[in-house]
Amino acid sequence: MWPFVRPYWRRIAIAMFGLALAAASVLAIGEGLKRVIDRGFSAGSASELDKILLVMVSLALAQGIGVYIRFSNISWVNNRVVNDIRQRVYSHLLTLSPAFFERERVGDVLSRLSNDTQVLEGVVTNAFSWALRNLVMVAGGLVMLAITAPKLLVYVLIGVPVVIAPVVFLGRKVQKLAKVSQDRLADSMARADETIHAVRTVQAYARESFEQKRFSDRINSLFDNAALRERTSATLSAIVIVLAFTCVSVILWAGGHDVLAGKMSAGELSAFMFYAVMVAGSVGAIAEVFGQLKRATGASERIRELLATNTEIAAPSHPVSMPQARGEIAFDNVTFSYPTRPDSEALKAFSLAVKPGEVVALVGPSGAGKSTVFQLLLRFYDPKQGTIRVDGVDVKAAALDALRERFALVSQEPVIFSGSVAENVRYGNLSATDEDVRAACDAAHVTEFATALPNGLETELGERGVRLSGGQRQRVAIARAILADRPVLLLDEATSSLDAESEVLVTDAIERLARKHTTLVIAHRLSTVQSADRIVVIDEGRVMAQGTHAELMVASPLYSRLASLQLKA
Repeated sequence: MWPFVRPYWRRIAIAMFGLALAAASVLAIGEGLKRVIDRGFSAGSASELDKILLVMVSLALAQGIGVYIRFSNISWVNNRVVNDIRQRVYSHLLTLSPAFFERERVGDVLSRLSNDTQVLEGVVTNAFSWALRNLVMVAGGLVMLAITAPKLLVYVLIGVPVVIAPVVFLGRKVQKLAKVSQDRLADSMARADETIHAVRTVQAYARESFEQKRFSDRINSLFDNAALRERTSATLSAIVIVLAFTCVSVILWAGGHDVLAGKMSAGELSAFMFYAVMVAGSVGAIAEVFGQLKRATGASERIRELLATNTEIAAPSHPVSMPQARGEIAFDNVTFSYPTRPDSEALKAFSLAVKPGEVVALVGPSGAGKSTVFQLLLRFYDPKQGTIRVDGVDVKAAALDALRERFALVSQEPVIFSGSVAENVRYGNLSATDEDVRAACDAAHVTEFATALPNGLETELGERGVRLSGGQRQRVAIARAILADRPVLLLDEATSSLDAESEVLVTDAIERLARKHTTLVIAHRLSTVQSADRIVVIDEGRVMAQGTHAELMVASPLYSRLASLQLKA
């Protein structure tokens, strides 16, 4: 966590001043106790007691001020550091390629962003600050012990290693258990997240009991691990306390004999015992906090692993400037396999050239590689071989933002964010005016159903647009693409969820929009792309044929078969 803490060293320095002030005040109390006994009680001096009382009250006030300075500044640093960590983790997640999210479950990733950082939040404020305070008290107490009774200090120096040994041994075990606990918590939350988002499927198949048992097994495993971790921490604290106060008792016995022999005063023994108890209590507190710090180590390891994950799609260190947008696209002998399926080639020696302003439809059976073309254009992945160019620039040489800002995407399963209709449409162009948003909604026929919503375009749609039908979500996504007004339009089955009437309306809007842009359309329903400038037939990752609908009905058996099947349907 040091890289996150370092920028706030001034606050930490102020906190250290408060820590020093509070510690010095506490340590001075032992000397005051010595004077109360030797100069007040033993000497019978009331005036000396009055002076010492004033000093003790001043020390208490100084301690209070020191505690406030330390705690307020450490708490500020804690909240700032945890806030920075969350921002860094989230920003890093946004840079990772889709390949990462194919390997990792979203629930586990979110657990690192929320649960693991939550563990760190409590540790920095409480555990770390408290451990630091007690370390200073131990060090200061040992110094005062040496000044008060050097002979008895030998007992303390023998006892401290005895107390520290179980801290080191059991602390390692706590750290390992903490890491396992965080992993199991992430696994449980990932499963819960997956199930809740698929709750309709769970209920449709009457699998509530099955999912409940599966989740309970994970939670019970988490509980067993947490219980073992806490028992280990409790054992650690108990052993340290027993050893520490046994040492104090031995010191008291030895010191008592010295007082009886006249080798030291009662005040000196009282002060020594005050410091000895303080050291013992601080060591015990450190042992308890040590378990918390080890638990935080498990959480910080998971965060560090995530931050150390490099994206497979790295931006070039010296990107090539993109020329003025024309919408020209070229695939040159591209071969590609998805990272999760390295032995299966999604595209094989794939070549395709699209002219500026051309409307090109990609058709073919499922799994032919049509959507992969879009994935590579947006540089979510890089091909194993071959080159992809946009406006004459290799996509690997361009800055990612500059490249992706040339595309507007409407996917087969449109993404709708929680928020209003207007906010979802404006996502395509954050600087758009309300008039621009309404115009895009009119063009995509969103206004027709939005006027029936409780608050019109300002109606909250719920998580993933749950308050809209599939066709309505599709129209909102199309309005977003219209508002984005980017050089290249990517339509992945953009009308697949629309009813017949809506399809006619939206297809008309898309056709008018497409004439202003280079457009790539993925379509299974061939009736929606017959007006395209060119239809490209893809099968098994290769371009099998291309031409107009009429030409392909003659020249391509695959296209003819697909068209015939749909006509029969």
